[in-house]
Amino acid sequence: MGILDVVLLTKRLSLFLLLAGVFNVVVWPRFAVAIWQDPRAWTGSTPTTFFWVHAVLIGSATLIGLAVAGVGALGWFAARRPASSLAH
Repeated sequence: MGILDVVLLTKRLSLFLLLAGVFNVVVWPRFAVAIWQDPRAWTGSTPTTFFWVHAVLIGSATLIGLAVAGVGALGWFAARRPASSLAH
């Protein structure tokens, strides 16, 4: 039995994680549009360091948001199962 086999999240914590993840997945791509349109992001048609730093930040934050939302969803559905089905 691995350590992840015994981790249980409450419904409240699972919902918080799910909402936090969805928030990040919704907000960060909108920020990407603002960065794309920012004049500091481009020198002519070449992306600047400003652009690349923010692209990495946005990409990683969105992926982390997806992971957090996934953990929240798994916890939510696990919390809905009867306790007898969680025992091994």
